[in-house]
Amino acid sequence: MQELIISPSVLSLDYSDMNGQIEELRKSKAKWLHFDVMDGHFVPNLTFGPDLLKGFKKASELFMDVHLMVSDPATVSKWFIDAGADLITFHLETCENIEACLALCKEIRSRQVKVGVSVKPNTSINELLPHLDHMDLVLIMSVEPGFGGQAFMADMLDKVKVLRHEIEQRQLTTRIQIDGGINEETGKQAIAAGCDTLVAGSYVFRRDIVKAIDSLL
Repeated sequence: MQELIISPSVLSLDYSDMNGQIEELRKSKAKWLHFDVMDGHFVPNLTFGPDLLKGFKKASELFMDVHLMVSDPATVSKWFIDAGADLITFHLETCENIEACLALCKEIRSRQVKVGVSVKPNTSINELLPHLDHMDLVLIMSVEPGFGGQAFMADMLDKVKVLRHEIEQRQLTTRIQIDGGINEETGKQAIAAGCDTLVAGSYVFRRDIVKAIDSLL
């Protein structure tokens, strides 16, 4: 398995102390920064646009991990690539079929940006399995996307185990990310199942940031 990466979600960041929290992240072992982009249509919440990413890009050297929870990822991905995204993850559910999904993967990679595909809890990963070589990452949602602070859905780890087996069998470098309800306990469960990339929001930003990230590694 690849090196374990923690990707704190700025959805839970305290924006009244943005500079202080970025400084704490700088002191921590976090290597990625996770952006939950929501359009109020694909999910019932509205978050931020590419200008916020530009600001973080100026303030931090972390890898910019952008998760698009939007109905039109083909358009929105371009905005965030232009703003400095290092990885764009979009949802399988937004694609008409697997061919459209793979075409968008190819388009994003053509911009020298890594690409990920995400699935909601009720979506099967079976359609993705033959095509993992077209993806740098698969994101398993362990909560219903849209809001932070939800409880971890442990049955989503079955998807992780299937993905890990497929990746190992084919000797791929595709990462497995999990997002939703991650804390010290659930993080260990996710790693044991085969995840190598953990998104954590509330757990990181509502306590000592450096210690919280250390506890996940």
